[in-house]
Amino acid sequence: MKQKKFNVGNPEFDPYKFLEHLFYVAVNASVPAAVIGDHMPQSPKGKTIIVGAGKASAQMAKAFEQHCKNNPDWDSALGGLVVTQYGAEENCEHIEIVGASHPVPDRSGLEAAKRMLQLVQDAKKDDLVVALISGGGSSLLPLPAKGMDLADKQKLNEALLACGAPISKMNAVRKMFSQVKGGRLGIAAHPAPLLSLVISDVPGDDPALVASGPTIADESSAKEAVQIIKQYSIDLSGGAKKVLLDKKNLPPKPTDQKFSKSSYQIISSAKLSLEAAAKEAKKSGCETIILSDAIEGEAREIGREHGKMIVEKIASGIGEKPLLILSGGETSVTIAKGQSYGKGGRNTEYLLALAIEISGIKNVLCLSADTDGRDGSEDNAGAFCDGKSLSRMASINIEAEKFIQKHDAWSAFKGVGDLLITGPTGTNVNDFRAALIWF
Repeated sequence: MKQKKFNVGNPEFDPYKFLEHLFYVAVNASVPAAVIGDHMPQSPKGKTIIVGAGKASAQMAKAFEQHCKNNPDWDSALGGLVVTQYGAEENCEHIEIVGASHPVPDRSGLEAAKRMLQLVQDAKKDDLVVALISGGGSSLLPLPAKGMDLADKQKLNEALLACGAPISKMNAVRKMFSQVKGGRLGIAAHPAPLLSLVISDVPGDDPALVASGPTIADESSAKEAVQIIKQYSIDLSGGAKKVLLDKKNLPPKPTDQKFSKSSYQIISSAKLSLEAAAKEAKKSGCETIILSDAIEGEAREIGREHGKMIVEKIASGIGEKPLLILSGGETSVTIAKGQSYGKGGRNTEYLLALAIEISGIKNVLCLSADTDGRDGSEDNAGAFCDGKSLSRMASINIEAEKFIQKHDAWSAFKGVGDLLITGPTGTNVNDFRAALIWF
């Protein structure tokens, strides 16, 4: 997108285009082609086996392959298998890319996970296994623990998505019911060295939580999973209950000697993307505040809090320059048991709640969008709202609070033409939220 210098006095200034530009600045700071070159390993004696899963994994594979091709010292045979969401596939010469369903897993992901596990089990000590991991990988690697089937896994995933738990707790549960998550795929690579390259979509950037850590173990326990399941009233199938009680199904610990040749690198994160957007905004004349890159909580409640904060900032005065408030992280949407719901996602629900708080206020525009290009189950990355959003909605008989209650924020923003649609971006570093206040 062509850059526009921020200048309120310029009649051509478009705040919508400016915030959209900052969104792409954040995205471009985290795309694999821009970052993977600084994290390439040395060519091994044997072959290089690439495995991976996530919304950004296909672009990670393409970027890795291109760097190998451009490196005259790379003489290792390259191959492998990566699974990504449908629509985000890339063409690679040596690495097979498979599409699968997200957020509810399907058989394509199941078969890919089986094949991936076999690939790393076949690795020899002179080979190198490289795991390309990004957010979304949990749903894309649905190889259930023994005693469960795909239907059990789908039911568990749907329950987790609806319960309102933060991603860290969802993944702590997921890794108890898998043959590959919780470090199990990584330990299967022994005795080959293993390098995990991770694009983080989790608050705090713990690599063991990204995609439920297929190659990186942590101290998660069945006791912790049970507590989370009780806290969020998550229903388990009969097969899942048996798995949780079977100590043989526990994931490995980080101290296991089979991880002695394993390492990881965080190659991109929300923090880096927000910093890139803040730097760009400063060059364009804004004062910038980064609230946090790790905000969690109920989307509507965070939206209300941020809306009130914006009102307070305006009341107290923003200074001599326009103000840009940035934040990242991943909020959640809780759907009550048996509740019917509409179309939406955490970003649109956050924005609709925020729009109520800033209604009637001039010279403020907010954007909230998922950096992977898809908010929830619909076709949008996110949406925009301003002080007139509620009045525009009311003119077509949309009552914001009612649409929040039925989790139908997408329909509200669709009705007034304020959705942001980008298509898959090739990366995934959580949500990008920006509030622009000017004079």
